Amino acid sequence: MRAIRGVMAALAVCLGLSAHAARADEVEASYSAWIGTADLYNSNGQRLTESWQVLRQDRANFHRFGIRQPGDEWDPLFSGIDNRAAMERMIMGGGIDPAAAAAIVRGNVMVHVTVWITRSGGRWIEVRAGN
Repeated sequence: MRAIRGVMAALAVCLGLSAHAARADEVEASYSAWIGTADLYNSNGQRLTESWQVLRQDRANFHRFGIRQPGDEWDPLFSGIDNRAAMERMIMGGGIDPAAAAAIVRGNVMVHVTVWITRSGGRWIEVRAGN
């Protein structure tokens, strides 16, 4: 019985450490946005063909141009052009689920964006699409 309790205690410690490691990254910001027709075109009227372009345009429309759809939420990070460019590079370089990317490029979809900070101070972006 003592051996079983020892194993259970060790297992609990391991699971606790594992859960802690899984929570090492922290949410810096998150928002939801409806990707509407206006978000599918850049400021010159050209149709955007990549999900990261659409997401960047959505934030430019929201913060710079005041173009907002029902469901668009404010975010604390992407009001500036440099941060929108950084977001685009992170999504482009980090990959995005192909189904989510296709839905974003088609438009008329709700997206949920979360910006994470790693323990080392780096950032990564999670993008989910769906209503």
